[in-house]
Amino acid sequence: MSPDTATVANGYTVAKSAKHNFLERYERNHATTVKVLKAFPGERSEFRPHERSSTALKLAWTFVVEESLMLKAIRGEQILGGGFPPPPEAWDQVLPAFEKINGDLVAELQDPKNSELEGTVGFFVGPKQTGEFPTADFLQFMLDDQIHHRGQMSVYVRMAGGKVPSIYGPSADEPWS
Repeated sequence: MSPDTATVANGYTVAKSAKHNFLERYERNHATTVKVLKAFPGERSEFRPHERSSTALKLAWTFVVEESLMLKAIRGEQILGGGFPPPPEAWDQVLPAFEKINGDLVAELQDPKNSELEGTVGFFVGPKQTGEFPTADFLQFMLDDQIHHRGQMSVYVRMAGGKVPSIYGPSADEPWS
């Protein structure tokens, strides 16, 4: 059986919806991102590896913002024009906000309406340019961008003195043997 199919109660194989496929990938990646955020030493939230880099707090807040954008896209709401919420004052506010938006996003993805993630989302397509993305493509783009930022965050963890968890395989701090 392919990862894009499921066996239903009567034994038939059916194709999973676009939303179901995305939800599975999203949930796996969310759990890994939570591990990386928990590994960061929160007392070092102002850490930045270079003067032009974001602080750890601002980088971590990117996950919350991107998931907020995903939620708006699924709901068919406008994404651009309202500004993005500023990061909180303290590191210990990031993970609860990330878990809250995760709960809202998962609930929306589990809702049977719009199972094919139809529609489009207006977003940036280049410097000072906007255009339309199919909703499913936008969600995948946001998840891919989160994975990129999670890699950045794992470097911050190491440089700030934390222990890097396994992400796709063992790490020096979390070996599998």
